[in-house]
Amino acid sequence: MDFTANASLGGLFVSSFLAATLLPGGSEAVLFAVMRLHPETAGSALLLATLGNTLGGLTTFWMARALPQTLAGRPLALARRWGAPVLLLAWAPVVGDLLCAAAGWLRLPWLASAAWMAVGKAARYGAVIWLAQI
Repeated sequence: MDFTANASLGGLFVSSFLAATLLPGGSEAVLFAVMRLHPETAGSALLLATLGNTLGGLTTFWMARALPQTLAGRPLALARRWGAPVLLLAWAPVVGDLLCAAAGWLRLPWLASAAWMAVGKAARYGAVIWLAQI
């Protein structure tokens, strides 16, 4: 792998991490561009985008876990009803960040939450990689 491919993957990781926090970002566009420029990095790109986005979601999860227990709302009700599996939807714009925060605030088990987040995020990034290659 050359320097530009490695730099692209590093940028993808950072973009994916930031996009999963409360900061705005479009990691799918970055992943799509990386796939167009360096299609040979598909496996590494999927792994790094999923890892970065899951770690970003866990950052939101842990920040919300520190909040006082006086909040309410729809994402909270969904997380309370479905538990950690609701985090399959953590990839969704806007609501995904709120679900990660709700899961943290509800003190859902972090390992199960991370696993469900990762599965949903990997599926989304897998779809982006597939689209970039057709």
